[in-house]
Amino acid sequence: MENVKDLNHKPLSVKQYAIVSSLLFGLFFGAGNLIFPVHLGQLSGAHWVVAMLGFLCTAVALPLLSVLAISVTRSKGVYDIGRPLGPAFALGFMILIHATIGPLFGTPRTATVSFTVGVQPLLPKNAVHLGLLVFSGLFFLAAFLCSYKQSNIMTSIGKLLNPLFLVLLFATFLLGFLSPMGHAASQTVTSAYVNGSFFNGFLQGYNTMDALSGLAFGVTVVTAVNEMGKTNPISNSKVTAKAGVFAVGTIGLIYVGLVWLGATSLGKFNVSPDGGVAFNQIMNYYLGGVGHAFLATLLTLACITTAIGLVGAFAQDFHKHFPKVSYKVWLGLMCLASFLTANFGLDQIIAWSTPMLMFLYPFAMVLILLSVTSPLFHRDPVVYAWTVVCTAVPAFLEMISSFPPVVSQSGFGKAVTTFQSNYLPFASAGMDWVVPALVGAILGVTFHLVLKAKRNGAVESEKED
Repeated sequence: MENVKDLNHKPLSVKQYAIVSSLLFGLFFGAGNLIFPVHLGQLSGAHWVVAMLGFLCTAVALPLLSVLAISVTRSKGVYDIGRPLGPAFALGFMILIHATIGPLFGTPRTATVSFTVGVQPLLPKNAVHLGLLVFSGLFFLAAFLCSYKQSNIMTSIGKLLNPLFLVLLFATFLLGFLSPMGHAASQTVTSAYVNGSFFNGFLQGYNTMDALSGLAFGVTVVTAVNEMGKTNPISNSKVTAKAGVFAVGTIGLIYVGLVWLGATSLGKFNVSPDGGVAFNQIMNYYLGGVGHAFLATLLTLACITTAIGLVGAFAQDFHKHFPKVSYKVWLGLMCLASFLTANFGLDQIIAWSTPMLMFLYPFAMVLILLSVTSPLFHRDPVVYAWTVVCTAVPAFLEMISSFPPVVSQSGFGKAVTTFQSNYLPFASAGMDWVVPALVGAILGVTFHLVLKAKRNGAVESEKED
């Protein structure tokens, strides 16, 4: 693959880099990226800066590392990231990632958030279920049509929707800065954020699902850069990395503004049940009745761009590994499944997505970090195996304790929680996988160095003979 030559030997222009960055921005930034930081600002109050720093670790730094992992390993998707552990693990990991950010949780959420926050307040209570059915149907029909031709993903996201979204978002920030609702540094801090602001912000970043999405979007980004003539893996990875730095940097600045906006809103409102309600209150405060229409437009634009990327990446990856089913059929199945899941409602989707995220994120984080640093140990499967095996047990236990009460409050669930708190460091912060993962990485690198020394010794012996 390294011998493949670029069809376009000229450096990409600033405009072309901007298009790729805009593509990445649109793929990453969905409705959850709007509502979760606003809610974080309300929960953390005066401690919003510390909570924001934790949030930026998992919602900005980690997605950037996922893009860099694709670049460093010259991968074309999430399957390649898990490939050092064998094809069975790679395929299973790919299916779990796509199921989580796809039809089970992530993609349906793009429709339910935009409906719940933007459209539902305008409907009578007896029309909500029908309204969600119609809205989600039209929403995923639009996502299907925009993704039907793979080349349209670049045009739909990078050139059209993102600029409009950014204009609307800038207008929102302008209103907040010109007439703040309160002073962020003097607002009340909820009990969980009095002493645990950083780690709670860190865990809130899981909800964006962007680190998982970054791995899955790799195939979409690589395809888009290929269309610009950068078909050599090395030059393709360089373009992806540079565009990724700019895209997630922009997202980070937006998060800072949203967390601050949420904290200032406590000057006029109590802590809301979720960020959607909080954002709706903010829009109503500044724009009155017009705020609903403004918010609905903003959220729908943010959601549709992410949905297009998710359904496209799902169909591309599954067609590649299960080629008997065409890209268009996989795309249709993804949109249909997401439509059906969306109609269970936002609360159910969020409640059941949390345990899966607590299970998958530790694996994603260690695989991303291993991929980025893989040139140091030549992507040795031994290092991967030790690290992932040591991560698996605490990740599984954290998933059990994060399930809704029907599971977490059962006898087994309580026993798991007790074991975590007694034997695993940082369990109270939801970070009990960190120490085992570090131990696994150290063991893996040690075995790698020992085996490397033995191989070098054997080679020297052969030369002497």
